[in-house]
Amino acid sequence: MGLPRLSSAAVLTLVLFSSIMQGQNAACAFETFSAPSGYTFGVVGGVSDDGTVVGQLVDNKTLKSVGFMRSPSGVFSEYAAPNSSVTWMNGRNGSGANAGYYQDAKNPQSLHGFMLQAGKMTVVNYPKAANTFLFDVNQLGAAVGSFSASAIITKGFLLANGKYTTIAYPGAQATYPMGISDAGAIVGSYATTVLNGFLWQNGTFTTINHKNAKYGTALSGVNKAGVIVGNRFSADRGFAFLYENGTFKNIVYPGANYTLAGGINNNGLISGEIFLNAAATETVGYTATCK
Repeated sequence: MGLPRLSSAAVLTLVLFSSIMQGQNAACAFETFSAPSGYTFGVVGGVSDDGTVVGQLVDNKTLKSVGFMRSPSGVFSEYAAPNSSVTWMNGRNGSGANAGYYQDAKNPQSLHGFMLQAGKMTVVNYPKAANTFLFDVNQLGAAVGSFSASAIITKGFLLANGKYTTIAYPGAQATYPMGISDAGAIVGSYATTVLNGFLWQNGTFTTINHKNAKYGTALSGVNKAGVIVGNRFSADRGFAFLYENGTFKNIVYPGANYTLAGGINNNGLISGEIFLNAAATETVGYTATCK
Protein backbone atom coordinates (compact mmCIF):
# COMPACT_ATOMS: atom_id res chain seq x y z
CA MET A 1 0.00 0.00 0.00
CA GLY A 2 1.37 3.42 -0.93
CA LEU A 3 1.54 6.40 1.36
CA PRO A 4 -1.57 8.59 1.37
CA ARG A 5 -1.33 11.75 -0.68
CA LEU A 6 -0.81 14.95 1.25
CA SER A 7 -3.58 17.50 1.21
CA SER A 8 -2.86 20.89 -0.31
CA ALA A 9 -2.87 22.40 3.18
CA ALA A 10 -0.27 19.89 4.37
CA VAL A 11 1.90 20.58 1.33
CA LEU A 12 1.72 24.33 2.00
CA THR A 13 2.65 23.72 5.64
CA LEU A 14 5.71 21.70 4.61
CA VAL A 15 6.82 24.35 2.12
CA LEU A 16 6.51 27.11 4.71
CA PHE A 17 8.33 25.03 7.31
CA SER A 18 11.14 24.29 4.85
CA SER A 19 11.44 27.99 4.04
CA ILE A 20 11.67 28.89 7.71
CA MET A 21 14.31 26.22 8.39
CA GLN A 22 16.47 27.31 5.45
CA GLY A 23 16.18 31.01 6.31
CA GLN A 24 14.84 33.91 4.30
CA ASN A 25 16.74 35.18 1.29
CA ALA A 26 17.51 38.89 1.16
CA ALA A 27 16.47 40.87 -1.91
CA CYS A 28 19.83 42.00 -3.33
CA ALA A 29 20.98 44.12 -6.25
CA PHE A 30 24.48 42.93 -7.23
CA GLU A 31 27.30 44.58 -9.15
CA THR A 32 30.04 42.08 -9.99
CA PHE A 33 33.66 42.64 -11.00
CA SER A 34 36.52 40.41 -12.13
CA ALA A 35 40.10 40.34 -10.92
CA PRO A 36 42.54 42.28 -13.11
CA SER A 37 44.29 40.40 -15.91
CA GLY A 38 46.90 37.97 -14.62
CA TYR A 39 45.38 37.72 -11.15
CA THR A 40 42.73 35.78 -9.29
CA PHE A 41 41.06 36.79 -6.06
CA GLY A 42 42.53 35.50 -2.81
CA VAL A 43 40.06 37.33 -0.57
CA VAL A 44 37.52 40.09 -1.19
CA GLY A 45 37.33 41.99 2.08
CA GLY A 46 35.71 45.18 3.33
CA VAL A 47 34.24 48.21 1.59
CA SER A 48 34.56 51.87 2.59
CA ASP A 49 31.78 54.45 2.53
CA ASP A 50 32.81 55.71 -0.90
CA GLY A 51 32.54 52.18 -2.34
CA THR A 52 36.24 51.30 -2.46
CA VAL A 53 36.70 47.55 -1.96
CA VAL A 54 39.86 46.00 -0.50
CA GLY A 55 41.20 42.46 -0.47
CA GLN A 56 43.92 40.19 -1.77
CA LEU A 57 45.02 39.18 -5.28
CA VAL A 58 47.10 36.16 -6.31
CA ASP A 59 49.50 36.49 -9.24
CA ASN A 60 48.68 33.60 -11.59
CA LYS A 61 52.33 33.14 -12.64
CA THR A 62 54.32 33.72 -9.46
CA LEU A 63 51.50 32.78 -7.02
CA LYS A 64 52.59 35.75 -4.90
CA SER A 65 49.74 37.44 -3.02
CA VAL A 66 49.35 41.20 -2.77
CA GLY A 67 46.71 43.48 -1.32
CA PHE A 68 44.38 45.46 -3.54
CA MET A 69 42.12 48.50 -3.52
CA ARG A 70 39.37 48.76 -6.13
CA SER A 71 37.89 52.22 -6.66
CA PRO A 72 34.15 52.77 -7.20
CA SER A 73 34.93 53.36 -10.90
CA GLY A 74 36.60 49.94 -11.13
CA VAL A 75 40.29 50.88 -11.03
CA PHE A 76 42.53 48.38 -9.19
CA SER A 77 45.64 49.37 -7.23
CA GLU A 78 47.88 46.55 -6.00
CA TYR A 79 49.91 46.87 -2.80
CA ALA A 80 52.76 44.76 -1.44
CA ALA A 81 54.10 45.74 1.98
CA PRO A 82 57.87 46.40 2.04
CA ASN A 83 59.94 43.29 2.79
CA SER A 84 56.87 41.06 2.51
CA SER A 85 56.31 37.70 0.83
CA VAL A 86 52.51 37.85 1.21
CA THR A 87 50.25 40.86 1.83
CA TRP A 88 46.61 40.84 2.94
CA MET A 89 44.30 43.87 2.86
CA ASN A 90 41.18 43.52 4.99
CA GLY A 91 39.41 46.76 5.90
CA ARG A 92 39.20 50.43 4.99
CA ASN A 93 37.53 53.45 6.61
CA GLY A 94 35.81 56.45 5.07
CA SER A 95 39.00 58.52 5.16
CA GLY A 96 40.97 56.04 3.06
CA ALA A 97 42.93 54.35 5.86
CA ASN A 98 43.52 50.67 5.09
CA ALA A 99 44.10 47.84 7.57
CA GLY A 100 45.98 44.65 6.73
CA TYR A 101 48.89 42.39 7.59
CA TYR A 102 51.86 40.80 5.85
CA GLN A 103 54.26 37.87 6.09
CA ASP A 104 57.86 38.90 6.71
CA ALA A 105 60.04 37.84 3.77
CA LYS A 106 63.15 37.53 5.94
CA ASN A 107 61.34 35.75 8.77
CA PRO A 108 58.40 33.79 7.31
CA GLN A 109 57.28 32.75 10.80
CA SER A 110 56.35 36.35 11.59
CA LEU A 111 53.23 38.28 10.58
CA HIS A 112 52.92 42.04 11.07
CA GLY A 113 49.85 44.26 10.99
CA PHE A 114 49.91 47.55 9.13
CA MET A 115 47.94 50.71 8.41
CA LEU A 116 48.21 52.32 4.98
CA GLN A 117 46.97 55.81 4.17
CA ALA A 118 47.97 58.17 1.37
CA GLY A 119 50.84 55.86 0.49
CA LYS A 120 52.31 55.90 4.00
CA MET A 121 52.54 52.56 5.81
CA THR A 122 52.70 52.19 9.59
CA VAL A 123 53.59 48.79 11.04
CA VAL A 124 51.37 47.59 13.90
CA ASN A 125 52.84 44.93 16.21
CA TYR A 126 51.11 43.86 19.40
CA PRO A 127 53.72 44.16 22.18
CA LYS A 128 55.90 41.03 22.48
CA ALA A 129 53.68 38.99 20.16
CA ALA A 130 55.23 36.78 17.48
CA ASN A 131 52.38 37.50 15.06
CA THR A 132 49.96 40.38 14.62
CA PHE A 133 46.96 40.50 12.27
CA LEU A 134 45.11 43.77 11.58
CA PHE A 135 41.61 43.37 10.18
CA ASP A 136 39.70 46.67 10.21
CA VAL A 137 39.78 50.36 11.11
CA ASN A 138 36.90 52.77 11.76
CA GLN A 139 36.48 56.47 11.01
CA LEU A 140 37.94 57.43 14.41
CA GLY A 141 41.11 55.46 13.67
CA ALA A 142 40.34 52.65 16.11
CA ALA A 143 41.59 49.33 14.73
CA VAL A 144 40.94 45.68 15.54
CA GLY A 145 43.03 42.58 15.01
CA SER A 146 44.49 39.48 16.62
CA PHE A 147 47.84 38.43 18.05
CA SER A 148 49.54 35.19 19.03
CA ALA A 149 49.29 35.11 22.82
CA SER A 150 51.13 31.76 22.92
CA ALA A 151 51.99 28.85 20.66
CA ILE A 152 48.38 27.59 20.83
CA ILE A 153 46.30 30.65 21.82
CA THR A 154 45.33 33.60 19.62
CA LYS A 155 43.58 36.59 21.16
CA GLY A 156 41.98 39.68 19.70
CA PHE A 157 42.64 43.34 20.43
CA LEU A 158 41.30 46.85 20.02
CA LEU A 159 43.88 49.57 19.32
CA ALA A 160 42.51 53.04 20.06
CA ASN A 161 44.46 56.21 20.81
CA GLY A 162 47.65 54.18 21.07
CA LYS A 163 46.23 51.85 23.74
CA TYR A 164 45.69 48.11 23.32
CA THR A 165 42.65 46.41 24.86
CA THR A 166 42.60 42.61 24.75
CA ILE A 167 39.49 40.93 23.34
CA ALA A 168 39.43 37.23 24.20
CA TYR A 169 36.34 35.07 24.51
CA PRO A 170 36.60 33.04 27.76
CA GLY A 171 37.94 29.54 27.12
CA ALA A 172 38.33 30.03 23.36
CA GLN A 173 41.46 28.85 21.59
CA ALA A 174 41.29 31.82 19.21
CA THR A 175 39.42 35.13 18.98
CA TYR A 176 39.28 37.09 15.71
CA PRO A 177 37.71 40.59 15.78
CA MET A 178 37.11 41.18 12.06
CA GLY A 179 35.12 44.41 11.89
CA ILE A 180 34.60 47.59 13.89
CA SER A 181 31.88 50.19 13.32
CA ASP A 182 32.14 53.94 13.77
CA ALA A 183 29.92 53.44 16.83
CA GLY A 184 32.52 51.12 18.38
CA ALA A 185 30.69 47.81 17.88
CA ILE A 186 33.10 44.95 17.11
CA VAL A 187 32.19 41.68 15.38
CA GLY A 188 34.16 38.57 14.61
CA SER A 189 34.47 34.93 15.59
CA TYR A 190 35.91 32.78 18.34
CA ALA A 191 36.98 29.15 18.10
CA THR A 192 35.80 26.36 20.37
CA THR A 193 34.96 23.08 18.64
CA VAL A 194 33.70 25.27 15.75
CA LEU A 195 33.77 28.97 14.90
CA ASN A 196 31.17 31.08 16.69
CA GLY A 197 30.14 34.58 15.68
CA PHE A 198 30.28 37.35 18.27
CA LEU A 199 29.42 40.98 18.91
CA TRP A 200 31.66 42.74 21.44
CA GLN A 201 30.59 46.10 22.82
CA ASN A 202 31.51 47.88 26.04
CA GLY A 203 33.45 44.81 27.15
CA THR A 204 30.52 42.41 26.75
CA PHE A 205 30.34 39.44 24.35
CA THR A 206 27.11 38.41 22.63
CA THR A 207 27.26 35.18 20.62
CA ILE A 208 25.53 35.35 17.23
CA ASN A 209 25.35 32.01 15.42
CA HIS A 210 23.34 31.24 12.31
CA LYS A 211 20.89 28.44 13.12
CA ASN A 212 21.92 26.43 10.04
CA ALA A 213 25.67 26.78 10.61
CA LYS A 214 26.66 23.17 11.27
CA TYR A 215 30.35 23.92 10.83
CA GLY A 216 30.45 27.39 12.33
CA THR A 217 29.65 31.08 11.94
CA ALA A 218 32.03 33.97 11.26
CA LEU A 219 30.92 37.61 11.35
CA SER A 220 32.91 39.82 8.98
CA GLY A 221 31.51 43.36 9.18
CA VAL A 222 29.21 45.80 10.98
CA ASN A 223 28.14 49.36 10.18
CA LYS A 224 27.16 52.27 12.43
CA ALA A 225 23.47 51.28 12.19
CA GLY A 226 24.33 47.90 13.71
CA VAL A 227 23.71 45.86 10.53
CA ILE A 228 26.02 42.82 10.48
CA VAL A 229 27.24 40.59 7.67
CA GLY A 230 28.91 37.23 7.99
CA ASN A 231 29.17 33.68 6.73
CA ARG A 232 27.89 30.31 7.88
CA PHE A 233 29.87 27.21 7.00
CA SER A 234 28.87 23.83 5.64
CA ALA A 235 31.76 21.41 5.08
CA ASP A 236 34.13 23.21 2.67
CA ARG A 237 31.73 25.98 1.63
CA GLY A 238 30.51 29.22 3.18
CA PHE A 239 27.24 31.05 2.72
CA ALA A 240 26.83 34.79 3.24
CA PHE A 241 24.11 36.36 5.35
CA LEU A 242 22.79 39.68 6.59
CA TYR A 243 21.81 40.01 10.27
CA GLU A 244 19.60 42.85 11.45
CA ASN A 245 17.22 43.22 14.40
CA GLY A 246 17.62 39.56 15.33
CA THR A 247 16.81 38.28 11.83
CA PHE A 248 19.10 36.39 9.45
CA LYS A 249 18.71 36.79 5.69
CA ASN A 250 20.75 34.80 3.17
CA ILE A 251 22.79 36.69 0.57
CA VAL A 252 22.43 34.56 -2.56
CA TYR A 253 23.75 35.29 -6.05
CA PRO A 254 21.54 33.48 -8.59
CA GLY A 255 23.25 30.47 -10.15
CA ALA A 256 26.35 30.63 -7.93
CA ASN A 257 27.71 27.65 -6.05
CA TYR A 258 28.09 29.87 -2.99
CA THR A 259 28.68 33.48 -1.94
CA LEU A 260 30.81 34.99 0.84
CA ALA A 261 30.44 38.37 2.56
CA GLY A 262 33.55 40.43 3.32
CA GLY A 263 32.16 43.65 4.80
CA ILE A 264 29.47 46.31 4.89
CA ASN A 265 29.72 50.10 4.86
CA ASN A 266 27.60 52.80 6.51
CA ASN A 267 25.46 53.11 3.39
CA GLY A 268 24.50 49.43 3.57
CA LEU A 269 26.74 48.42 0.64
CA ILE A 270 28.02 44.85 1.10
CA SER A 271 31.22 43.47 -0.45
CA GLY A 272 32.34 39.91 -1.00
CA GLU A 273 33.13 37.11 -3.40
CA ILE A 274 30.96 34.85 -5.58
CA PHE A 275 32.08 31.28 -6.33
CA LEU A 276 30.57 30.25 -9.63
CA ASN A 277 31.58 26.58 -9.61
CA ALA A 278 32.05 23.83 -7.04
CA ALA A 279 35.82 23.69 -7.60
CA ALA A 280 36.11 27.38 -6.58
CA THR A 281 38.19 28.08 -9.70
CA GLU A 282 35.77 30.65 -11.12
CA THR A 283 35.12 33.62 -8.85
CA VAL A 284 34.12 37.26 -9.11
CA GLY A 285 33.95 40.04 -6.58
CA TYR A 286 30.78 41.95 -5.84
CA THR A 287 29.13 44.85 -4.13
CA ALA A 288 25.45 44.61 -3.29
CA THR A 289 22.63 46.36 -1.54
CA CYS A 290 20.32 43.93 0.23
CA LYS A 291 17.03 44.20 2.08
